[in-house]
Amino acid sequence: MNAQPDPGRQVALSVNNIEVIYDHVILVLRGVSLEVPEGGIVALLGANGAGKTTTLKAISNLLHAERGEVTKGAIEFRGQRVDRLTPNDLVRRGVCQVMEGRHCFAHLTVEENLLTGAFTRKGSRAAIAQALEKVYHYFPRLKERRASLAGYTSGGEQQMTAIGRALMAHPTLILLDEPSMGLAPQIVEEIFEIVGDLNARERVSFLLAEQNTMVALRHASYGYILENGRVVMDGKASDLASNEDVKEFYLGLSTSGRRSFRDVKHYRRRKRWLA
Repeated sequence: MNAQPDPGRQVALSVNNIEVIYDHVILVLRGVSLEVPEGGIVALLGANGAGKTTTLKAISNLLHAERGEVTKGAIEFRGQRVDRLTPNDLVRRGVCQVMEGRHCFAHLTVEENLLTGAFTRKGSRAAIAQALEKVYHYFPRLKERRASLAGYTSGGEQQMTAIGRALMAHPTLILLDEPSMGLAPQIVEEIFEIVGDLNARERVSFLLAEQNTMVALRHASYGYILENGRVVMDGKASDLASNEDVKEFYLGLSTSGRRSFRDVKHYRRRKRWLA
């Protein structure tokens, strides 16, 4: 499956039929293909363990730290193959990942955390200061907490810090892994609104890996659904949100009322999607 989110739009990221294996024996991803257009927001959806995080780490070249590797396929960013680059080189080209669980430096202040994101930039102090002010413009709460130790801030503030740190590297594509995890609904909405604002104003492209399907599809333009390391469905976000299979199995809704995803047999889902 090699879908085209928008045939008339330039492609920023192209993942072509990749296979990922851990420890030389464990097959985690099988033939995953996806695209992120320039200036687009694409959702990567699926249950826990479906392969979302592995897909993001394959793109950002962070698999080797976990004894994983891309054994088949190719990953291209703006027309150039990047799956053989180091993570640092990829950041310099404009691709940054915000890891699941936020991963702030707890013993550093919020501002110090943000400044660590600028280590790959070759700019003057004035340019870095300007970038910092831009982060504070999008995340005014961080400006209020700039002198606070990150480890003593709230989960939402830590997620904002992690995204702001990525912005300091001046990315054109951000891989955002489970931004809603463990956060209150109003904070999730606030963060997704900021993501949309960054996308609209700064033209930053986003690939969002999310279990919260409803929120992700509301803010993305296109989506891919992973199951057991494969893409089993993809399409425009509005089409996925109105699709009966997605409603029933990922939003917990069906024409007969609310249903639990766990109550549905796996073979039945596969049969309906592959029919």
